[in-house]
Amino acid sequence: MILRHRARSSVDSYAHIIATAMVRVVEPNKTPTADKDHGKLGLLVFCAEQGFAGAFSERVLDSFSAIDAPETLFLIGTRGLSIATARGITPHWAEPLPSHTPNIPKLADKITTSIFRALGQGHFARLDVIFTGWKSGRPSLVRQRLFPVDLPDLELKSQERPLVQLPAAPLLTTLGQDYFNAQVCKAALHAFAAENEARMEAMTSAGNQIAREMDEFQAKLRRVRQDAITAEIIELNTGAASTGKAR
Repeated sequence: MILRHRARSSVDSYAHIIATAMVRVVEPNKTPTADKDHGKLGLLVFCAEQGFAGAFSERVLDSFSAIDAPETLFLIGTRGLSIATARGITPHWAEPLPSHTPNIPKLADKITTSIFRALGQGHFARLDVIFTGWKSGRPSLVRQRLFPVDLPDLELKSQERPLVQLPAAPLLTTLGQDYFNAQVCKAALHAFAAENEARMEAMTSAGNQIAREMDEFQAKLRRVRQDAITAEIIELNTGAASTGKAR
C-alpha cells in the first residue's frame, strides 16, 4: 500500500515537472490549442486483470454508452477483455495489467507506443482515458483527456523563458510525449491500486458472509440438538410413565 502510494506520488511529481517545463517553453500568455471536441474518439480503459473484484470491469465498460462509443478502444486487463468480448466489444489493442508495480512503467511504454502508432494511422483524433480510483473507501471512475495534451493551469514563479538549445516546436513535442507517458503511467497505477482494493473488499465481504452463514448454521445445529434432546427426554418420560401404570 505504501509503495503504491509512493509510486503514484512520484509519477504525479514527474508529470508536474514536465507540465511546468512545457508551460515555460511556450510564449508568455499563450498555450498550445487544439480542437479537443471534434474528430474520431479513442478510449484507453483500464479494467480488472483478475476475477473476484466485484463489478470492477463492468463499471468501467458501462461508463461509455453507445452514444459515446469510441472509434478505437485500447483495453487493459485480462478479466476486462473477457467481459468486453462477451458483450461484443472488440478492442483495437489489449494488454494484461502487470501483477507488480515495478512493471507498470513498461506497460505505460507499450501503451504509449501502440497509441502513437494508431494515431499516426489516423484511427482517432482525440483520446480519453477511463480508470478507477479509490476515494473515501469506495471505487470512483475517472475520465480524463489524454490527447490533445491539455496542460494544467500552473502559477509560475517566474515568467522568464528558460534558455533552450532546441526550437520550441520539437522540444514541446518531446516534452508532450513524456507528459503523455506520465499520465498513462499514473492512470495505470491508480487502476492497479483500485483493483487490489476492490479485491480485498470483495474478499472481506465474502469472509463476513461466510462467518454470518457459519453463525446461522451453528445456531440451527444447536436448535436441532436441543429439539432432539427434548424429544428424547419426552420419550423417556413417556416410557417411564407407561411402565409405572403397567405395574
